[in-house]
Amino acid sequence: MTSDDSVRDAKAKLRSEVRLRRGARSVGEQGSAEAGLTEQLIALVRHRAPVLVGCYLSGGDEPNTRPFLAWAAANGVRVLVPVSRRDGLLDWVPATGGPEQVGLFGISEMVGEAVPASVFQSVDLLLVPAAAVDRSGMRMGWGRGYFDRALASLEEPPAVFAVIYDEEFLDEVPRESHDRPVDGVITPSGTRVF
Repeated sequence: MTSDDSVRDAKAKLRSEVRLRRGARSVGEQGSAEAGLTEQLIALVRHRAPVLVGCYLSGGDEPNTRPFLAWAAANGVRVLVPVSRRDGLLDWVPATGGPEQVGLFGISEMVGEAVPASVFQSVDLLLVPAAAVDRSGMRMGWGRGYFDRALASLEEPPAVFAVIYDEEFLDEVPRESHDRPVDGVITPSGTRVF
């Protein structure tokens, strides 16, 4: 087994552990985490005052971004949410709070017309999902690379914050040479800038 194989195995094991922990959360724990997370996301946006935010639309057991998206829509904060494409890239649609549909991989996506790539280029805050983040800011995603490719497409990368639960902020995550750190992490109990 090569060292690359061992890192990929370590990532797969950690992703599996995170999925199990997330699936075991009680309704009360989810509600408490949702309230804290929404508070942290609103505080970050108020502090940074971004012109345009890119934010994942949560699904399943991911940290819930929907209350934040509702707040953003009610307060005039422009937000784009991703729509997965078969070629491994993302399109972005305005987060209007309108209807949703099931997209690739069974992920819920907002229905809407994709904005031109030039509009996505002006995102100045990007909120991304993660399985875990470590104390150096290294993000471990879910292995499909959609957000990594989205970031690589930006001429001027925005501030990137990973959104996770508190127990997913770890001392260290497995990393490969292509992995890149994020600028900050948001959990229900706080926001940390690296």
